[in-house]
Amino acid sequence: MSVDRDQVLRRAAALLTRKGSATMDEVARAAGISRATLHRHFAGRDALVRALEELGIQECEAALAAARLGADSAGEALRRLVKEIEPAAGLLAFLVTENQLFEEDAQHDGWARLDDSIGALFRRGQESGEFRIDLTPVWLTEALYGLIGSGAWAVLDGRVAAKDFSYMIAELLIGGAQRRVES
Repeated sequence: MSVDRDQVLRRAAALLTRKGSATMDEVARAAGISRATLHRHFAGRDALVRALEELGIQECEAALAAARLGADSAGEALRRLVKEIEPAAGLLAFLVTENQLFEEDAQHDGWARLDDSIGALFRRGQESGEFRIDLTPVWLTEALYGLIGSGAWAVLDGRVAAKDFSYMIAELLIGGAQRRVES
């Protein structure tokens, strides 16, 4: 029987977004395969997490493309981005807490691409006068990641309705980043 690697990754992602400390045995059970089969695809937890990182970056890059960050105002583009990234929010929340992904010099280039694209959106908003200039694009990007991760955990835990995810994140971030004109 052939095992669909993508399906195994998606089932692993679903489990690990709910239980980040899940063992390889638990991942195998969630994927409906034996531990030996799981190890044939991923030599260990590090290899599995690296594969999930690749999947997460791909999903985030697809969300960036679908959000059309260069269209409309920066605020509207940010709202679209949060809506588009929502399906990958749980995986992103898991990945950004996996310190091994950010240690050493082996950090995946995809993180820099994501940071650059999102940072450019915030810079555009600052240049157009929509967003405050006293908050750096780097800080706003990190705040967005943090809100997405926190929102994903709150939805998974049942403390926030899934239908409110995009609205609450975008409005909180935009409200804090919005440039106010002093009278």
